[in-house]
Amino acid sequence: MELNNRFITIKNPIDGAAEESDFEIKTDSLSLKLDPGSGHIILKNLCVSIDPYQINRIKRYSSSQSASNFAVRIAPGEAFDAYGVAKVVVSENPEYEKDDLVVGLITWGDYTVVKPGGMMRKFDPMEFPLSYYLGILGFSGLTAYAGFFEVCKPKKGEKVFVSAASGSVGHLVGQYAKLLGCYVVGSAGSREKVALLKDKIGFDDAFNYKHETDLKATLKRYFPDGIDIYFDNVGAEMLEAAVANMNIFGRVAVCGVISEYTGRKNRSAPEMLDVVYKRIKMQGFLAADFMNLYEDFISTTYDHLRNGKIQPLEDISDGVESIPSAFVGLFRGDNIGKKVVRISEE
Repeated sequence: MELNNRFITIKNPIDGAAEESDFEIKTDSLSLKLDPGSGHIILKNLCVSIDPYQINRIKRYSSSQSASNFAVRIAPGEAFDAYGVAKVVVSENPEYEKDDLVVGLITWGDYTVVKPGGMMRKFDPMEFPLSYYLGILGFSGLTAYAGFFEVCKPKKGEKVFVSAASGSVGHLVGQYAKLLGCYVVGSAGSREKVALLKDKIGFDDAFNYKHETDLKATLKRYFPDGIDIYFDNVGAEMLEAAVANMNIFGRVAVCGVISEYTGRKNRSAPEMLDVVYKRIKMQGFLAADFMNLYEDFISTTYDHLRNGKIQPLEDISDGVESIPSAFVGLFRGDNIGKKVVRISEE
């Protein structure tokens, strides 16, 4: 038996801002018959993660392409791989059976063929939605947890600033910080997002950066006694302003630089004298660096979810055909919380 398998690819490398017209849906025939003993499995994709870092994979060149196995270049015509949830349809791997639910690297498409050694594990969703395993219980959650607790080494009462605070990682960082007893301010790009951060997510304060003409003065207003921890998701001018307002022995967790992904003009140049004389620690990191924390992260976050202490934000679209608009929308700030595309119902 054969099925039509739709998947997303690009027409040409994209070196600036992506547009929906840069993508196309291709269709291949997929045989449901696997060679006995091959170790392969065929998955029906249920939902996939949509993440900004993928833009660097479809450029002609990005330094990130050679720095991580998760960021290798995707050429025109090739399928995207991304973190996702799927169901086993056919298995020639003794570790997996038909109808097992799995989470791991799948394609932006209807089906995925996984070879032995692929990044994949079975899981029981328990009482939580499948999409949570791409967001709060997936790499977004681990990024927030490890970046805040391990990179920033926070202490109760410290003052924390989070940029892109309504995004997939930022809104979780703020909630972890509040649970620890920190003072938390976030930046976002709309009045709706600012209200959400303060009224639902529990930030002490938040502001719309688009309405601010002097970010250094803005942060001085919100942090008159300085910033102890800056969780950076955007880079550029916001990083410069945060460093200017950091306290001695401040920490900066550099999680992402989305404002720099689509153009070379948005480059940050923090005052390095501040970094030296304030002894500021700045560290870039990837969630994969902290898999040793996974069990602690899951246990802690499960408890917070069950007790209603953390409110995950999700933004879900439907269908393979919605993936290009979902992805492009990340760079317009369309999403609130974790962006997920639901490809099929379980």
